[in-house]
Amino acid sequence: MPLTASAMDFFQLFVPDNVLKNMVVQTNMYAKKYQERFGSDEAWIDVTLTEMKAFLGYMISTSIHHCESVLSIWSSGFYSNKSIALIMTQSRFEKILKYFHIVAFRSSQTTHGLYKIQPFLDSLQNGFDSAFRPSQAQVLHEPLIDEDPVFIATCTERELRKRKKRKFSLWVRQCSSTGFICQIYVHLKEGSGVDGLDALKNKPQLHSMVAKSLCQNASGKNYIIFTGPSITSLNLFEEFEKQGIYCCGLLSTRKSDCTGLPPSMLNNPETPQSRGQYRIRMKGNMSLICWYNKGHFRFLTNAYSPVQQGVIIKRKSGEIPCPLAVEAFAAHLSYICKYDDKYSKYFISHKPNKTWQQVFWFAISIAINNAYILYKMSEAYHVTRYSRAQFGERLVKELLGLEDTSPSH
Repeated sequence: MPLTASAMDFFQLFVPDNVLKNMVVQTNMYAKKYQERFGSDEAWIDVTLTEMKAFLGYMISTSIHHCESVLSIWSSGFYSNKSIALIMTQSRFEKILKYFHIVAFRSSQTTHGLYKIQPFLDSLQNGFDSAFRPSQAQVLHEPLIDEDPVFIATCTERELRKRKKRKFSLWVRQCSSTGFICQIYVHLKEGSGVDGLDALKNKPQLHSMVAKSLCQNASGKNYIIFTGPSITSLNLFEEFEKQGIYCCGLLSTRKSDCTGLPPSMLNNPETPQSRGQYRIRMKGNMSLICWYNKGHFRFLTNAYSPVQQGVIIKRKSGEIPCPLAVEAFAAHLSYICKYDDKYSKYFISHKPNKTWQQVFWFAISIAINNAYILYKMSEAYHVTRYSRAQFGERLVKELLGLEDTSPSH
């Protein structure tokens, strides 16, 4: 990217004009069909590309100022923003919001529950794949995608109950060196049956399905994938190894699929253990490690030799010896936690009722965070040095067509 690359240039690596133009076409098609069915809307005028960019800009602004409703921009309250409210009237914004669509009509062949957003997710994935080459170490996990902790602490019990009714689960494959999210997988709650979200929480085979979907483009690239207890299993790791994907995962006797693992390693020893002490069992390239540090922690890996030594550094107790796999797992997971702490508060605050719209705004938020990561890695960062908040504000201004180029703080 050139030195003069703007926030919009980075964002459009993932959401280019042709995708925005499709939103314009589909929104106008849906508005026309809706009015044919339910009666004419005299106030409606076909949306333009400029208006669609402004519409996105208003929504993205809620990720910076964390207002409970995007309509607060036009209010006279604390979250009002007169500098951007003049670009579009509130009534026009609400009309676009009413008819906004990415896929206006369902084709007869469509059976997938995400058909209204799948073309956008596919386009976004192509952008992620072409714009960034991740490091060897990556993590599979569920990111923090609801609200920032301050909002959770202040919202009402009714709002919290509403948040818990989210009808999908979002999983990602994330580069642990930069925080860049390489792939998104959305699992829909299509009921409380065996394929629903309730089953996903309890059945390791469904987590295995999620992992395979997230790693479908990772074969033969020598990646090391770190996983949590719900995904870690011997069968999955052996299958990944055949594809040239290596793994290191935390194992839980309660949450993990422990099929094929020796029972002697899954039970805690009766004799007291000292901190840093560990036991190892091997099968081919696969190692099962039981390490003690104020409790028993088990790791399954084929990415690290069990005889390689590492160390965990604690502030109070100093250095605790461990196998290298344990050190690597702790280091990579701690980076992802720092990423979540830093970037999860920049997710778009608007929470629609429709599932496809919820997924869409989460995906847009991830695209902006990814755009900022690329910006920080580019030469353009050394010229402007925007913080994440400044980058978001700059993107909003560019989407709204405002000329001000200086960060506001």
